[in-house]
Amino acid sequence: MNRFANSTEAPDFDAPQIQRRTRRRRTIGIAAVAAALIAAGGGTALATSVAGSNSSTPAATRTVTNSDATTVLYLHSEGLTIPIDFAGWSLDGAKAYMEKMQTKLGTVTKKSVKGCKPGSVIGVSPHAPKSVKPGDTVNFTVCAG
Repeated sequence: MNRFANSTEAPDFDAPQIQRRTRRRRTIGIAAVAAALIAAGGGTALATSVAGSNSSTPAATRTVTNSDATTVLYLHSEGLTIPIDFAGWSLDGAKAYMEKMQTKLGTVTKKSVKGCKPGSVIGVSPHAPKSVKPGDTVNFTVCAG
């Protein structure tokens, strides 16, 4: 046993630092893929998957659907694009959120659609893949009943 007494010590691993670095790399990788999808025109599929639509179909297999007509891509002042799905929101809730986004309410059109809650949002314009920035006007279509 004495022949190991003067050997070098075992390496010291900083497990929490390794874990933080791994999480940071994973987050940067996900952000890079999301940015590439948006730049390549796949932003609509990304927006509907991130916005948390109520559909059970995976985002990768979905095509353009009615939920895309209710998704607004908000271009934040820091350069981030934030998808907001207004499907099913009340008009009052959508107005309050638009004040936070610093956008203007355009025309509100009522449309008769079977099976929707009266007064809920069923469409926005402009919708994904077009972006909206502060000061822009967003038009809403709500369910008439």
